[in-house]
Amino acid sequence: MPIADKLLVQRQRHLKWRGLDWLELALMILCGVLCFGFSLSVTADIVTRTIGHPWLWLQEVTSTLFIYAIFVGTAAATRRNDHLYLTAISEAMHGTPRLIVEVIIRLVVLGVAFCLIWYGYQNYLRGFGSFRLPSGTPIASLYAIIPLSGVLIGLFTIEQLVNGLRNGFDHPEPPDEDTAPVVTDAQMRAQP
Repeated sequence: MPIADKLLVQRQRHLKWRGLDWLELALMILCGVLCFGFSLSVTADIVTRTIGHPWLWLQEVTSTLFIYAIFVGTAAATRRNDHLYLTAISEAMHGTPRLIVEVIIRLVVLGVAFCLIWYGYQNYLRGFGSFRLPSGTPIASLYAIIPLSGVLIGLFTIEQLVNGLRNGFDHPEPPDEDTAPVVTDAQMRAQP
């Protein structure tokens, strides 16, 4: 089984365009790299401080990896319907009420995406006036991911909105391949 099959979620496939699967895959791989790098830099920071020779630049690396992982992960989770999505409310409904709730939820997420783009870009521009120590790198390097994340969240939300209005939001999910079938008591008694 290729890695792409393991990283791409097939749940709610009717809400996704196949053309954006590569982007979800890239975001998932990037999330893994960022989280691994974050863990490695935290460990190295602890070790260097413990032995009495701290590398101060590791704190900059750690905070950058952490912030980037948060916003890349948020974009990936939006595509996978794992984040910024109130599933308990909408999945309990069917028909027109579900359609209305699903559209409202996605419009709220679009509003969040717009705020990330607008205010994130403003913070990015202002970040060129402040610098991180000890490297002297503009703080804008931390803020660059925020509007990009907003663009991706907006793209994935529009994808879900268009496909949901076209195909419907309420589709039965295929059973997981990993779970065993549930056998009821009546089925057990009926077996010879």
